[in-house]
Amino acid sequence: MHLGTAEVILSQRPGVVRGARPEHAEIESPRLARAVNGALAVLRPPRSIGRKRVAAFAATVEAESAGLDTGTEAAFDHVVADFRHDLQRVGISEALFGRGFALIREAARRSLGMTHYDVQLYAGGVIARAGLAELETGEGKTLTATLPAALAAMAGIPVHVITANDYLVSRDAEEMMPLYRRLGISVGVVTTGESVRAARRDAYACDITYVTHTQVAFDYLRDQVAGAGERSLAHRLRLTRTTRGDSPVLRGLCFAIVDEADSVLIDDAATPLILSGPGVTEDEELLQTALAFSDCLEPGRDYEVDVRRNAVELRPAGHARLAELGRGIDGPLGGERRRAEWVHRALCATHLYDRDRHYVVRDGAVEVIDLPTGRRAPDRSFEGGIQGLIEVAEAVEITPRLETLARISYQHFFRRYLRLGGMTGTAQEVARELWQVYGLRTEVVPSRIASQRLEPGRRVYARADEKWDAAVVRIRSLHESGRPVLVGTASVATSERLSERLAREGLVHDLLSATQDGKEAEVIAGAGALGRITVATRMAGRGTDIRLGAGVVEVGGLAVISMELGEARRIDRQLFGRCGRQGGPGSCEELLSIEDQIVVAHLPLWLR
Repeated sequence: MHLGTAEVILSQRPGVVRGARPEHAEIESPRLARAVNGALAVLRPPRSIGRKRVAAFAATVEAESAGLDTGTEAAFDHVVADFRHDLQRVGISEALFGRGFALIREAARRSLGMTHYDVQLYAGGVIARAGLAELETGEGKTLTATLPAALAAMAGIPVHVITANDYLVSRDAEEMMPLYRRLGISVGVVTTGESVRAARRDAYACDITYVTHTQVAFDYLRDQVAGAGERSLAHRLRLTRTTRGDSPVLRGLCFAIVDEADSVLIDDAATPLILSGPGVTEDEELLQTALAFSDCLEPGRDYEVDVRRNAVELRPAGHARLAELGRGIDGPLGGERRRAEWVHRALCATHLYDRDRHYVVRDGAVEVIDLPTGRRAPDRSFEGGIQGLIEVAEAVEITPRLETLARISYQHFFRRYLRLGGMTGTAQEVARELWQVYGLRTEVVPSRIASQRLEPGRRVYARADEKWDAAVVRIRSLHESGRPVLVGTASVATSERLSERLAREGLVHDLLSATQDGKEAEVIAGAGALGRITVATRMAGRGTDIRLGAGVVEVGGLAVISMELGEARRIDRQLFGRCGRQGGPGSCEELLSIEDQIVVAHLPLWLR
């Protein structure tokens, strides 16, 4: 798919054709279209790109670069201005595509002292054509994103560069700012700390806006509440609005470039984004009574916990026991049906939600943990009364139950963009789903330099204690050789468990978990220092480069150890991709146990 002619460009930017805030009108595609996409997904596996194809595309850009590096700054400005005029007049045709990338690459050389590699040029082309590029970890996705972002921005299309957290938003925008300024492109930044809607409106008014997926989605919901969702002719022709505090901040959903796209578009796809207003506080007596009743039930007889389905089922004996316990009781759980509903919720809160895995208690409050990343998600809460039950069980203040004003899932939100592209280090496993849901074709771009990463393999132990003992021995051995070690775990609890063992053995280390995400980038960035040991929860610090310290290459590079399987193999691949970056040395291995939670959940009892 090409970026398109002038008519296509006009339809992808605010104006008379699409209105002040353009977006796709429908959330769900028709059933027949989804069925067709599902069938086509089978026929559209991820395409691995050969080096010859990459070289051919780079040669096209190189041909358009003739004379750009020898001109004066003033002459270069003149060339950029002429190109921008042509771009907005005739659209991003194939004739101008290579020229645009050549100008952006030259601007990067002049302003950043950096030049896009061939693989970055090709990946940028994939994204610009509304595709998803799989780039090896460490291949420079931040610089790659500037190619499609700047090209679209110069064509007048508002661009959202979307990434995982506030640190990466600020870092990427700051690092790439000189390049964009050199091209006359304005850049805005939206982070959690900016709560003033006027400031957010100004950021979205820029040619390119760096923002997290959570922030842009919630800003979209707030705009819907403020009335931006009107689709009347008067609204579509109203190209300017007043700057009231409640007026919309977005200029529509024109073009999104999603970093770590598999995490955002797949792992978080079904996560409901709920814009809430003040509500009522749950009845503490009701919550305490429900928990007390649940404690009186016997597992196996009164209820069954299905770990594989992550569900709890009340058995007939349990209903009979509740009827007996509730005999003669008045109050919030006096009714039999209501009593059964709340006791079932209490059992779920007790048996399906674990502290330091699904949530943490921090500063006297219960905060949800995003399982794929291991990061805290303070903007989320458990639904259906589960939040209040956990708060009572943890003896913290009960937070008010919020009333829903608007809601949408990430999947539905991102499908509203007129153009969607992305990049990640791990997309092959979900390529068919990305095509079926978003129409994104995945292309696997070869690494610039062949990897030297060693993979000693996987060791499985019968007991969890045996695994942790073996981990300490292995970490000590690697540490004594001078190699830095990064250990990945699945939860805060397991991180702390390993940390305690390392401390007892006198092994100094850094511990990074969902309770310490304020410093995760700093800790991860230093994980490549000689002899450093870092224990991290899941993908903590994802997106932050681990640079090898002095002397590390000579002793074998970074050693990565995975202590538990991820929910998906690509999550493991993300962890392994932290070593052996850009052709450097490194190794990755797995230490597992039959008692690991994911094994218990998925392995049949007879096989265990």
